[in-house]
Amino acid sequence: MTDPDLPTALDLPPVDPLPDETQAYFDLCAEKLGLVPNVLRAYAFNIAKLDAFTAMYNDLMLGASGLSKLDREMIAVVVSAVNRCFYCLVAHGQAVRAISKRPDLGEHLVMNWRTAELSDRERAMLAFAEKLTEAPARVVEADRQALRDAGFSDRDIWDIASVTGFFNMSNRVASASDMRPNPEYHGMNR
Repeated sequence: MTDPDLPTALDLPPVDPLPDETQAYFDLCAEKLGLVPNVLRAYAFNIAKLDAFTAMYNDLMLGASGLSKLDREMIAVVVSAVNRCFYCLVAHGQAVRAISKRPDLGEHLVMNWRTAELSDRERAMLAFAEKLTEAPARVVEADRQALRDAGFSDRDIWDIASVTGFFNMSNRVASASDMRPNPEYHGMNR
């Protein structure tokens, strides 16, 4: 990282001034989260890319789904652990801590999710996300059936796959650009 004022190692400063709608979104983030996530700051060099990223993120992570917000954040952490994405491990590990009210859970998922205290349903979900991340061509009907057997609907399986795919993409962009998490994440919800 060369410039501490930029969220990545790439020289891609944000549009200046930000469009009113984008500034309002950043202000809302600062109000609700206490910060503007660096991933949003990173994408702010191109508002169309930022809008596409946030639309997909908001749909997958906040939209209607049979998956809980915690389920989706746990998938983000497990995928990011496989990919060793520093940004997402820190940011989504904090989200797991906040939602679960279990300060240890985010770190447990980072280090070895198999040893965490999880339900059978959560284990099935995370095993699928991990396999889809490590060996997507090896996912077969038995893997989908294991999710059904754990209580997931076919729509839930679609959502698990979509969240997994999104974080694989996001991890790669974050790693390629040396995106750094906001320092505030490290101490939150401990």
